[in-house]
Amino acid sequence: MPQNVNDDCPIARAMAVLGERWSMLILREAMQGRSRFSDFRAELGIAPDILSSRLSALVAAGVLEVVDYQEPGDRRRHRYQLTAAGHDAGTVLVALGQWGRRHLPSATDSGLRFVETATSRPVSAVLRRRDGTVVDPAEVVLVPRPR
Repeated sequence: MPQNVNDDCPIARAMAVLGERWSMLILREAMQGRSRFSDFRAELGIAPDILSSRLSALVAAGVLEVVDYQEPGDRRRHRYQLTAAGHDAGTVLVALGQWGRRHLPSATDSGLRFVETATSRPVSAVLRRRDGTVVDPAEVVLVPRPR
């Protein structure tokens, strides 16, 4: 029996890891190749204690992993890199970015776009049937699992 009413819901479990604002913004930065604490802090303007807490939570959830590095003449430090789960979360970021651009337009849009690394061609998140046919989001509902 689940400890919490939402323990058996994959959306609730994902939101427990990714649903906090800073978590998604850290992932956005990691998707751009940022990996150092100081870089995340500089780009996001986030307090160090909050950043440390969010990075630890993302590492504990298996979204980021810690890799030690050492610059010549400097002490050993941590880098944070995306795991397979972190790269998979990129799909969520693509969908959120599309939704934000479409429904919350801004005159000062950052211009950030998701592109395929090998070709630099833009990518998008779409809903498809198993046969590959694109489905309109308005034609999709969430139903309980068959018992």
